[in-house]
Amino acid sequence: QVQLVESGGGSVQAGGSLRLSCAASGRTFNSYTVGWFRQAPGKERDFVGNIRWNGGNSYYADSVKGRFTISRDNAKNTVYLQMNSLKPEDTDVYYCAASIFAPQAATDAPNYGSWGQGTQVAVSS
Repeated sequence: QVQLVESGGGSVQAGGSLRLSCAASGRTFNSYTVGWFRQAPGKERDFVGNIRWNGGNSYYADSVKGRFTISRDNAKNTVYLQMNSLKPEDTDVYYCAASIFAPQAATDAPNYGSWGQGTQVAVSS
């Protein structure tokens, strides 16, 4: 089992940027897809994007394409979510998660078995 810890959330004005980090411990990420999701109170957890740990393409939800970028640092066992041009509707709790499925098949929360605790992102207008 892999343990995940998110960090980097906070408050920012619309148009600003934040970078979230997802640090892994326990089993290594090597064969996993790492995904980012977000969730508002009372709503379902929505897919943001994902990346295969050992290479390959990343995938993004249409709502964040061109604004968000996922990257990884193998040496630090960490995945990042760079969020630019933030909008008030990006306000949510953001979670990272690990899946054994390939990125193109891992766009739904049930495909992920390990989750971090979440980090709050608040974007003001």
